Amino acid sequence: MPSISELFVYPIKSCAGIALNAARLFATGLEYDRCWMVTDPGGAMLTQRAYPRMALIKVELGERDLVIRAPGMSELRTPLDPAELVELSAPQRVQTMVWRDAAYGLDTGEACAMWFSAFLGVPARLLRFDPERERIVDPDYTGSIGATTHFADGFPLLVIGQASLDDLNVRLNHKGAPSIPIDRFRPNVVLTGLDAYEEDYLESLSVESGEEPGVQLQLVKLCTRCPMPTIDQAKGAPNPDWPNEPTDTMSVYRANAQRGGALTFGNNAIVARGDGAWLRVGQAVEAELGFAD
Repeated sequence: MPSISELFVYPIKSCAGIALNAARLFATGLEYDRCWMVTDPGGAMLTQRAYPRMALIKVELGERDLVIRAPGMSELRTPLDPAELVELSAPQRVQTMVWRDAAYGLDTGEACAMWFSAFLGVPARLLRFDPERERIVDPDYTGSIGATTHFADGFPLLVIGQASLDDLNVRLNHKGAPSIPIDRFRPNVVLTGLDAYEEDYLESLSVESGEEPGVQLQLVKLCTRCPMPTIDQAKGAPNPDWPNEPTDTMSVYRANAQRGGALTFGNNAIVARGDGAWLRVGQAVEAELGFAD
């Protein structure tokens, strides 16, 4: 039976993730996932696609603050609770865009702006998702559920099977390239007990617990991959010997005709049931196949 082998949250979009043994689930995804985003002064998002050094920005969930660190920089803190941010600084409300979707954030202030500008070498601001606003997930993929998310690219959760990464690493090793870790693909939920790429065909995942509300995730859209998985998350840059991996290897066998030839790896999910429940590493998962896509 499949089980959860790893859980990750990425509090600041495109910065380093945090591996957790347990994470609380909300309709918008795992708690604190993509609740912050770096933008330029005009509100346009900044990501690793253009600024790979963002991978070196590490975060920690403190008791009351998000603690932010990076090489050569002093420690930075900003409140976890947006209500505290509002109370402390009466932040400016900013309209931004996540790809083609409008989103709304609270500017976390000048100290954060100076910190991110100094590290990235370009004028930058840090936004906290505005809790008074909603960002609706594309209804073409969610049906009647009406899912919402924060600053994620498009969906609350990304699910990947460990066997899929294992298969990709075998292919990389066969051509002499080094294996890569799962952080290249920035999943939220990693599953063991599936065949390679079996997550492509899953319709739902259910997690039941006698102590908590049951969880049901609907898998709704294969994740199309940009060049970002070429960035070594430990170094903030591609491997100079293999700068186009794993994209080159994936292009041989992961191009999806239903997605216009885009490379896919992992499956996006929404929360159908279980708002407020906890997911834990080691939990058994019931996987239901569906071949409608």
